[in-house]
Amino acid sequence: MDGIYYACGLTLVGIALSYFVAPWAGIPLYILAAFCLYFFRDPERIPPPGDVMVAPADGQVVAVRDLGEGETRISIFLNIFDVHVNRTPIPGKVMQVVYTKGKFMNASHELASSDNEQNTLVIEGNGTRVTCRQIAGLIARRIVCYKRPGDVLAPAERIGYIKFGSRVDVIYGPEWQAAVKIGDRVKAGASVVAKRAGSREAV
Repeated sequence: MDGIYYACGLTLVGIALSYFVAPWAGIPLYILAAFCLYFFRDPERIPPPGDVMVAPADGQVVAVRDLGEGETRISIFLNIFDVHVNRTPIPGKVMQVVYTKGKFMNASHELASSDNEQNTLVIEGNGTRVTCRQIAGLIARRIVCYKRPGDVLAPAERIGYIKFGSRVDVIYGPEWQAAVKIGDRVKAGASVVAKRAGSREAV
């Protein structure tokens, strides 16, 4: 809905400029209105079958990092041309939602995972616990999360979005095995980023 609101507002201002200033004066605002509709697009996604973890966001994998104590973090960077709707990496129950204020440095930087403003969801399902972290970026200044503790999530269900460039991290335990590498492009709810260790899917 945000895309429609922005597009309508920009279009109205553009019409006013075209009427009161010059016919061409509103063109830049019409272009911005079209971009807003494009930016806030929300395509349907079909999650893959099996006991897998899907990407929580569209974008490029910028980190697959061992955090120690059996934990691994996969970080996905979203540029302004990526779909910005975020989805749950696994189906399950939302155990915790924590919003943390912070900086607004470039989301592609490693320190963004710890220092930037972020919203963290802890999800439990099928005997595993996964953390999904929505992280603001240099331009992004608003994180939207639809979910609350106690909500039960279906596979690849929408959990929120981040306005403009941003980053989403997913943190998991040793029961999972990474299925992506740095540089890979992924799609939220459709691309597999990790598979259960020891399962047929992980082979």
